[in-house]
Amino acid sequence: MGANSSSICELPENEYLKRLSGAEAVSENDPFWNQLLSFSFTAPTSSAELKLLEEATISICKSLVENNPRTGNLGALIKVFLSRTKELKISAECQNHLFIWQAHNALFIICCLLKVFICQMSEEELQLHFTYEERMPGSYGVECEDLIEELLCCLIQLIVEIPLLDITYSISLEAVTTLVVFLSCQLFHKEILRESVIHKYLMRGRCLPYTSRLVKTLLYNFIRQERSPPPGSHVFQQQTDGGGLLYGFASGVATGLWTVFTLGGVGSKPAPQQEQSSPLANQSLLLLLVLANLTDAPDTPNPYRQAIMSFKNTQDNTAFPSPSPHAFQINFNSLYTALCEQQKSDQATLLLYILLHQNSNVRTYMLARTDMENLVLPILEILYHVEERNSHHVYMALIILLILTEDDGFNRSIHEVILKNITWYSERVLTEISLGSLLILVVIRTIQYNMTRTRDKYLHTNCLAALANMSAQFRSLHQYAAQRIISLFSLLSKKHNKVLEQATQTLRGSLSSDDSPLPDYAQDLNVIEEVIRMMLEIINSCLTNSLHHNPNLVYALLYKRDLFEQFRTHPSFQDIMQNIDLVIGFFSSRLEQAGAQLSVERVLEIIKQGAVALPKDRLRKFPELKFKYVEEEQPEEFFIPYVWSLVYNSAVALYWNPQDIQLFTMDSG
Repeated sequence: MGANSSSICELPENEYLKRLSGAEAVSENDPFWNQLLSFSFTAPTSSAELKLLEEATISICKSLVENNPRTGNLGALIKVFLSRTKELKISAECQNHLFIWQAHNALFIICCLLKVFICQMSEEELQLHFTYEERMPGSYGVECEDLIEELLCCLIQLIVEIPLLDITYSISLEAVTTLVVFLSCQLFHKEILRESVIHKYLMRGRCLPYTSRLVKTLLYNFIRQERSPPPGSHVFQQQTDGGGLLYGFASGVATGLWTVFTLGGVGSKPAPQQEQSSPLANQSLLLLLVLANLTDAPDTPNPYRQAIMSFKNTQDNTAFPSPSPHAFQINFNSLYTALCEQQKSDQATLLLYILLHQNSNVRTYMLARTDMENLVLPILEILYHVEERNSHHVYMALIILLILTEDDGFNRSIHEVILKNITWYSERVLTEISLGSLLILVVIRTIQYNMTRTRDKYLHTNCLAALANMSAQFRSLHQYAAQRIISLFSLLSKKHNKVLEQATQTLRGSLSSDDSPLPDYAQDLNVIEEVIRMMLEIINSCLTNSLHHNPNLVYALLYKRDLFEQFRTHPSFQDIMQNIDLVIGFFSSRLEQAGAQLSVERVLEIIKQGAVALPKDRLRKFPELKFKYVEEEQPEEFFIPYVWSLVYNSAVALYWNPQDIQLFTMDSG
């Protein structure tokens, strides 16, 4: 940093960093700060590059931790940054590159130091480091908490008030990243933090009035997906002759050669995926998810969650319900488009889940869209590629489908949307299929994958719940979708027979022991019979409510009618089998009357005619199948580790040593 340092390996010996971390106090008015903050570098684009930076500066950080109680240099650096941010908005409007550049550099150093401090000490110790001033060793100021709150408030103001331009992109990104770092103390605790100094500052006091503006700005950062400006558009560049800079120096700025501090090598070109990405959009979304999942204080609900739950469309002119302290409006069309385009990432899927589950305005808007395929197809693709996704991403996608299928309008409309050439579906060429039939195919495929690989009951339950919600509205099922429904039942039937045989043998072997626990096979049998019952209810619901709309399902049912024989007299299935039996018997009789060797087309024609002739009152009515997603008790036990695993794995501007992480194991990320 400053002059006279040109590579990472030289940073531990950099004279300016050594003075910052040394035993000598530096006044906030000292020209030293201009010298320290006069460096230029290619911004880190990966955690690997930041790992190199952290390893190179660890000795500097340790020295500052040791000396700061006597020097107060951390507080002085923060005050220098705070003083410069007061003019940032004007600097942006006036294109004052030098001022913004040095403010960014100050924040970059603060963020790097803060990350090390948070990793190595408790929040209480961190608080003390913000209060130390130049005075007798070990003493500190009276107003212990002001500087942390002032810095947090300043970062939020910077995010919401500074216009996003090429010259402000980096400092906006750094402000978002620094807030994530402030909240990262959760990473170093196994238990969920329910009382935190940083949380308290963000959820009350001076930061509270900015809640809705911060949430709105972070959402718009995600929506806009602004790419990082090209290198050189927001920092000083050396002239081609190597001497001087494009801009004149302010008085007091260091003279001599300025550092070009690079992490990827001078002139290194970012990878194609980095060129296409938006670091600010990514970091903003991660920060939003972290804020949304902060635990409620005993006397204060999470205001960021309240803001996410209550915001409305800019076209909605109705009054906000009272009280709505953090309500705001945002363009729902832009939000919808961004969500549709970004579903390849876990964090975008998690945001979609949160909005659908918690914000009724967003849910109502999305369900009213006439282009729902733009949202549903990316979700189906996540489930289709289940082998390549982590389990949390799959769960979120599945729960989104479950929430959508709670709406009858959605269940009807998806069968009216006709898709052509679904290239990512490789089991069979689908030249034309309804969105509803495709949804059924993908959910059934997920069930089959789960049966053979993960064997997760939770996954099964939610897949079947989504199918059950849709079943009464099945319309014009594609022949392949109808076949797969019956094929799944066939698979379950074979599995039932196999487990029944194994359970019988196990039970015989255990009769000699009165104290034997319930054998595993018997437990497996109970589970599989629950699933079979559910599948029969789904088939029955379709036959009862929309028989005449689904000749392909009746055809598949008749083709595999022998499958259902064994379940007629089974006590667990007798009631639900009545309608299926009646349908099989009724249509089998009509086909026998029509003669042998009928073509597929002729069979379907007979089925369509029979569907009209079958008296509806002969089918027994069962309660409507409706399953509603209910969040687990204490959902933070799932969501907070999940969100922080996304931060840990996704944040390009952050690096943490895996050995320091306490919240989750590396495998769970």
